[in-house]
Formats: sequence, structure tokens, C-alpha cells
Amino acid sequence: MRLTVAESMRDVFDIYTIIFLALAVFIFLRLRSVLGQRTGRERPPYDPYSAREPVRPAADKVVTLPNRTTETVVPKPAEATETSVQRWKGVAEPGSAIAAGLDAIVAADPNFDAQHFLTGARAAYEMIVNAYAEGDRRSLKNLLAREVYDGFETAIGEREKRGENVESRFVSIDNADITGAELRGRNAQVTVRFQSKLVSVTRDKDGNVIDGNAERVTDITDIWTFTRDVSSRDPNWKLLATEAGQ
Repeated sequence: MRLTVAESMRDVFDIYTIIFLALAVFIFLRLRSVLGQRTGRERPPYDPYSAREPVRPAADKVVTLPNRTTETVVPKPAEATETSVQRWKGVAEPGSAIAAGLDAIVAADPNFDAQHFLTGARAAYEMIVNAYAEGDRRSLKNLLAREVYDGFETAIGEREKRGENVESRFVSIDNADITGAELRGRNAQVTVRFQSKLVSVTRDKDGNVIDGNAERVTDITDIWTFTRDVSSRDPNWKLLATEAGQ
């Protein structure tokens, strides 16, 4: 009986299949005998998020930083730079302590502008004087630091107990000059000398004049210090201290 070509090929294929299967089983058993054993020197799987030992600099390359304090030291007057000269032109003498203080403030608050500040200080000066005369505690509370407000409120209360009234009218604010500036911690402080002309009179409960003159203009010099926390989002300055000028 003759085998067809197809049958001969099938017989050959079956023989090779058996041989390959035998080889596969042999290789599998050999690999298992090797891979299934632990030598004790295997490395654990790599974890990219595991903590690493920090790299420490050599002892001779360690730099000691100066201690930090909460106090911000106002820089000493130094040779004025062109930027400082232009920035404080008409406000402070180049290289002066005032210019150095203003430089410290603008370093902490880049939005600080001396001319804009003086414009606001003039407005605040007039508002505070008028609010005090009228006994307007609500307005004063928004414009004064706590200690100053307490003093003003006490004076207003005593005046009210006596039944007295104060009438004030600004004729003009002739000058408003910065006489001091510094940065204390986070608090900027700027002192301003105001020279103004004012009509002021105090009347008793019966309307009689007990102080001042309703017909006389008086020259007034006040020295006020304003403060603001430069780290605050509140852009408003508050009156911190007052004194009569010469």
C-alpha cells in the first residue's frame, strides 16, 4: 500500500511535534530547577518612591547661614543709587536716613509710592481732625491704630459729658513732608509733618466760646506717624502717634 504525499507529510510532522514537545518539557524542568532556587543575594524590586538617604555635603563645604530675626533692620544711609535718587526726588535727600528707610519699605512692599502716600496722608489728616471735632467714632476707628483711637475716644467722651462742642474748618494744608521712615518687622512707619491753617472753636453747653476763635485763622503744625502691615492685603495706613510740632 502506497502512502500519499499528504499522509507522508503528516507522519513527519507528528514525529517533529513529539520531539519539540519533549525538548520543551526538558527545558522547562531545567529552568524551574534554576529559577525556583534562592541564593540569598537577590535584590528587592526597585521602588522609585522609596525614601533615599540624603546626600550630605563634605564637612569642609558646609556654609553656616546667619541667624534670622523678626526685626527688620533699617539700612544705614549709604551712597545713593540713581534709582533711589529718582524714586525719592522731592521727598527725601539722597543718601539720607529717610531715603534709607523708604528703601527698606519699598523692598518689603514694591507697590509703595511716597507721593501717593502723601496724597492719602493729607486726606487722612483732614478727615481725622474733622471726625474728632464731630465726635465721629465710626470714622476714627477705621483711621486710627487701637491705642490712638482709645485716647481720642476718651477725650470725646469727656467732652460730651461736659456738653462741649468743637467746630473746626480747614483753610488750607500748606505742607506735608516726610520726616521719618522705617520698617519694624512687618510694620512700615512713616512720619509726616503737616503745616496747615485752621479755624477752630470750642463752645460750652450754652454755646459760649471757651477756646479758640471763630474768626481767626490759626497756623497749626502737627507731626503724625502712620503705620501699615506690609504683609497685609489691606492697603490702608492708620495713625499710630501724634505730637504737636514747632
